[in-house]
Amino acid sequence: MLVLMLVSVASLRLCSLARAQPLCRVHTVRTGKVTHDDYATPGILPPSAQNVLYFSSTTRLIKHPCKKNIALYLGQQLFFTRNNFESSLPPLSIPTSMQVGIPEVTSAHFAGSLLLLVVNKKVYIYNYRANSWAASTGINHPVSHISGDNCCYSQHPFCLDVSNFVFAYLLGDQLSKTNIYFSESWAYRFQEYAFVTQEGQLGSLGGIFYLLSVSQFGLLLIEQRQAKFGYSDHPLNRSFGLPFDYNGTLDVLIVPGQKGILIFWSEKSLLVSRNSGQLVFPVQVQEGPGTLYPSVLGAGITIHSVAANENGLAVLTREDNLYYGSLGILTSLIVKFPHQNIWSPQAALMFTDLGILEILTPLPDSKFPAFDFQKCFVNIQAVLMDPQLHIDLCKVEVLQGTFDNRMYTIDMNSKLELTAEMIPRPGTTPVPFAMVSNPHSLGLHVYNSEDGYTYDGNTRHRLNISLKQQHHWGRADSNFTSSIKKPTFSTITVDIANKEISCVDLKPLMALISIGCDLKKKIVVQNEISACYKGILDPVALQDNYSYVIEKEAYDLNFQGQKAAKDLVVHYPYEKLGCPLLVHYNTPWKPVVELWQGGKFQEVVQAEYVLLEVNGLFTYTYSLTARTALCMSQPQNWTTIQEDTWGGPFAWDRENYVSCHNPNNDSPLQWPNVPYQVLGGPTDNKIIFDQRNGIYIFIIYIVDPYYSYCHLTTTFSIYVYGAFPLNIFSPETTITLIMITILLSVWLAYVIPKWLPMEQGHSFKGYWDSLCNRCRKSCACFQFRR
Repeated sequence: MLVLMLVSVASLRLCSLARAQPLCRVHTVRTGKVTHDDYATPGILPPSAQNVLYFSSTTRLIKHPCKKNIALYLGQQLFFTRNNFESSLPPLSIPTSMQVGIPEVTSAHFAGSLLLLVVNKKVYIYNYRANSWAASTGINHPVSHISGDNCCYSQHPFCLDVSNFVFAYLLGDQLSKTNIYFSESWAYRFQEYAFVTQEGQLGSLGGIFYLLSVSQFGLLLIEQRQAKFGYSDHPLNRSFGLPFDYNGTLDVLIVPGQKGILIFWSEKSLLVSRNSGQLVFPVQVQEGPGTLYPSVLGAGITIHSVAANENGLAVLTREDNLYYGSLGILTSLIVKFPHQNIWSPQAALMFTDLGILEILTPLPDSKFPAFDFQKCFVNIQAVLMDPQLHIDLCKVEVLQGTFDNRMYTIDMNSKLELTAEMIPRPGTTPVPFAMVSNPHSLGLHVYNSEDGYTYDGNTRHRLNISLKQQHHWGRADSNFTSSIKKPTFSTITVDIANKEISCVDLKPLMALISIGCDLKKKIVVQNEISACYKGILDPVALQDNYSYVIEKEAYDLNFQGQKAAKDLVVHYPYEKLGCPLLVHYNTPWKPVVELWQGGKFQEVVQAEYVLLEVNGLFTYTYSLTARTALCMSQPQNWTTIQEDTWGGPFAWDRENYVSCHNPNNDSPLQWPNVPYQVLGGPTDNKIIFDQRNGIYIFIIYIVDPYYSYCHLTTTFSIYVYGAFPLNIFSPETTITLIMITILLSVWLAYVIPKWLPMEQGHSFKGYWDSLCNRCRKSCACFQFRR
């Protein structure tokens, strides 16, 4: 009995000690106070040449989504760090040479390796690598906010280009009259942007955002304390998102990872959207095991700071409480953590790692300009294990896949296969699922099966995921799918349905899918028999700065088919083109085009393509006309393309090609006898050369918009042979001369026999006899002398 009492007392002490554990451990960062030169810190200038920046709104902390150690603190002072505030820092300042006036910051955004700030209604750029400042150009009206996104999945050019796009706007301005600015150059140069639904709309502007997860620009419209999203492209631009309550001025936080999760928050409001603003719901608040409020307003709390990562959401309130919630697909709930004195007006939240939250507070130093930082680290997983919170254990032990945090490309008519593995906790049956952020472009099929057992007897579950364009699944209406011609993005997420909030370390598997050009693809023109192989051209001579002449009657550098004023000397680029393909002039010809991907042959291209001789040679035509090609509308040609574009003659590609076989093309067939200049596709059109030998250098473009998202093009050369020199006389003149010669010969054959017996005939005969005798004597004399 005594032993039981001692055990009970010990258990109570352990429980009380466990409850007494602090929510977070506090330590202070203080470095470089003696030897450190504060003004050598990037962005820090001597006091006489600087304007110290400040942020007048509630404290914010912005982390670079891709570079985890880079962050910006916005409060009464601004602090920029490259090491997660692991050193003392002086406040961030802007040079007085920028002439900003009042150094008040109203918005900030990271764009690649740049920090963008709105200071006194203007946009400024801080290149923290080069430690230089610049002012944006092109903005002619006051702006208060900037927005953009960053792609962190890959060094792929399409991913890196995401940070180029930046919006600048005046929050709260009347929507129909406001000026929105857009930049494709990291905010260095802006131009005015007109949103499709902007004109004629009532209400005010709540923000404009680049929503990569659905490949749309989203505009937030506020009217009568209600807000809704409008979108830029089909199919979402056909209607607005569902309205939601808009109380106060909501700050919009785009959660990293491109899953389409948006956080809207103010002091008395907290909402979340998991589909880029199409549906927005309030976040519920759980104060205890049996206390659940439908919203922040209902819970009576005042939000001070918000932080989010790919898996979780943290909220610090002015009531000195910390809340945490999972960003799972079916959960919209934050749970109150045990109380600890952690709040101050300068405190801000940020996630430093998976499941690790940091409460950061700057501390001024009366003797040095650099501020210290008080850090309070919260191990979320450890806190959630507190029995007082009554949090269920995570039902999943392992969720893994080789595709996590990677980027893939699905080109036109391509397919992608992914696999994931889940191992549940013994005795549980969690449900894994896969979801795409942009179902209008990307469709999927998921097959879940058991795949053996682990060493301790747990069942392995395997998810086989098939991804391809939504158009090619054949299951969606055209009003649901996005334009198949336009490249888009989507993310694929594999997670657990109804995942417990305690699954802090179980990060969902995510990958970015580019439905667009596969940069590993290229086209090659087959060259089996070259002019060098047949001995017509010498490869050594071609490599020795070889050049050739194009006659002035055969070329036009303006590609209008007009004769030039003088001959053209062309240098042959052997290093690029190699030896020309051999083509007989009298044989209708078209190139054999091959598609290669990553150094491997894929197929012979059957899609539509066009050719153009780069030096303006026009001594060829086409075997088909618009009529014989069975065109239903007037076909395009190089002349019409050159008239319709500003990009020069080489601008006929998949972006502006319109097939004359398309029944929806309303251009009438007015000139059916014009040459049809498109090769491949449904026709057997070929090139017919004039009677001319020589080198032709062609550029080829694949124009079929449904073959690939890539602008597939290449340059190749041919040598046309076998053409005899052109006749001096025209064929009509030659035929006339031959007929006259024949008739004259027949007439002479008839007249001469009758004329010789006559007196004139004898005289003529005698003349020739005497001439022959003189010739004989001359020849005999010559032989005698020899």
